[in-house]
Formats: sequence, structure tokens, C-alpha cells
Amino acid sequence: MKNRLPQVVLIASTLGFCWLGMQIVHELGHVLTAYAVGETVYKVVLHPLAISRTDVSHDRHPLLVIWGGPIFGCSLPLALLAVARSLRCGLLYLFQFFVGFCLIANGVYLSVGSFDGVGDAGDLLRQGSPQWILIAFGLACAPTGLWLWNGLGPAYGLGRSQGEVKRRAVLWAFGLAVTIVAVELLVGSR
Repeated sequence: MKNRLPQVVLIASTLGFCWLGMQIVHELGHVLTAYAVGETVYKVVLHPLAISRTDVSHDRHPLLVIWGGPIFGCSLPLALLAVARSLRCGLLYLFQFFVGFCLIANGVYLSVGSFDGVGDAGDLLRQGSPQWILIAFGLACAPTGLWLWNGLGPAYGLGRSQGEVKRRAVLWAFGLAVTIVAVELLVGSR
């Protein structure tokens, strides 16, 4: 088990920073869209032990503000991946996994949520978005996220790499996860 510890830390840290990072870019989308259309942002909840949330007035353009979260939550990570690729980042697979995670999470959130009417999906349905659009969003995003994940297993010590991972990746992933948790604990509970 000792030689698998770096692999376990890499995978757990990657999942941790992906979950929290996805929530950050998703809520940032709601906030930026709300400000852009003249809505009032009352509160943003970002905490490692809570599901993120943005409380907005929804007086002027509720559909735009609600869609802003999942759209920005997918497009910003895609833009970051393009930048990382152009810079030939040595740990590109960390970015790629994060982008795939964001696409899958936002896609599944809207498409599956459209059946139960929960979260943003429920808000979109109540504001008049047809269910098929939410499902189509999910059908476009989630498979694209899975496609981005395809072939990343060996970088995380799976398959032919038999647990071997880059030490630098472990440090970056762990550092990102710890940093996000610390910042959210300090700032996110306000």
C-alpha cells in the first residue's frame, strides 16, 4: 500500500479540487451574469461542506442569470484548457480532468435535475425553459467530459502505469485542494 499512497493522494486531491473548483466557476457564472444584467447578488455560499449557491434578485432576467452558472461553469474551464494546451503545460492532464469534471457535473446537474425539478434545473423549468433544452445541454456536455477523460488513467496510476504517478502532479493537486478548502473556510462562510 505504501507505494500506492502518492496515487491515492493524487486521485483524492484531484477529485477534491475538481468538486470545489467546479462549484466556484459555476457560481462565478451566476454572479457575473447577474451583475451584467443588473440583478442584485445577495449571497454566495462556497464552503467545502456545503453545496454551493448564489442568491440573486431575479427581477430582470432570471433565465440569463440561472443559465449563467452552467454555461460559464463549462466555458471558462474549456478556455483554461485551451490556454494550458497553448502553453504546453506539463501537467495538462490535471486541467483536462478538471474540464471533463465540470462538463459532466454541469451537464448531469441540469439534465437529471430536470426530472426532479431541483436546483438550477428546477429554477429554469419554473422560469419557462423547456425540459428538452436542459436534457440536450446534458447530452452535449457529459459525453464531451467523458471524452476528455478518455486515456487519462495512466497519468493517475491506473492501468499500465501500475500506481506510478508524477510527484509534481501529486504536490500540485494536493496544494490546489488544500488551498481551495482553506480559502473557502476563511471566506466562503460569510
